[in-house]
Amino acid sequence: MLVKEPKKRSATSMKKSINFASVPENLALVERMVDEICSDYSINEDHYGNILISITEAVNNAIQHGNKYDPGKQVLIEFDADNDLEHLCFRISDEGEGFDVSSLPDPTEPGNTEKLSGRGVFLMRNLADNVGFSSDGREVELNFKVSAN
Repeated sequence: MLVKEPKKRSATSMKKSINFASVPENLALVERMVDEICSDYSINEDHYGNILISITEAVNNAIQHGNKYDPGKQVLIEFDADNDLEHLCFRISDEGEGFDVSSLPDPTEPGNTEKLSGRGVFLMRNLADNVGFSSDGREVELNFKVSAN
């Protein structure tokens, strides 16, 4: 596991990243990172819950579907905030084969509502203000508008 300390760009902004093996136990590192960032930026509880759920879903997808629980493959989380602290940006990358996000079934459609999986991307899209996929689905960027704290 590699943890990089925050890089101060100004008195009100920082970058942070964490890199770890693709094992579910490392979700605790993710939760700690989100806790620290939300504390540093005084994020209110509503935003905190949305951020935590979205990021853990993205990381869980990277570990499970992207890297297929291979501890030799890494997950990278990068964080940045704009200088006015209105937007927080998280980028989660894996080393998997990628996927076509447009091929995901809608979990709200009849026949999918009883399935035990398939809600991660749906949750991310509903909890984050903007979600984008790149690198053939190996990278997801989650943006949160938090200026209304």
